[in-house]
Amino acid sequence: MFRFERLEIWKAACSVGSQLCLIADELEASKKFPFADQLRRAALSISNNIAEGAGCESSKEFQKFLMYARRSSFENASMLLFFASENYIAESRARPILSSLEKLSRQIHSFSQSLS
Repeated sequence: MFRFERLEIWKAACSVGSQLCLIADELEASKKFPFADQLRRAALSISNNIAEGAGCESSKEFQKFLMYARRSSFENASMLLFFASENYIAESRARPILSSLEKLSRQIHSFSQSLS
């Protein structure tokens, strides 16, 4: 078992990432290919950076990757807000995911602080 597989933040990032990828599939179906691609990459970036950081030798280096993961959660939130404002997705669909992203962002920050 990889170290990151035991981390609750990685599990939460995978869960949110799955939801975001479903939205990316919908964007792709409506021929919004660049948006779908960017959302999919940003969605996977959260869990991938947590996993990559878990392989680091030092806590300081791990914290750097956690910061990248946290930034990706903000990027995803920004995209969801934009998609809702442009009526690409329903705001009612975006809100629960935005809430999950906000919670995940706080969890990543707390976990990063615990490594100090």
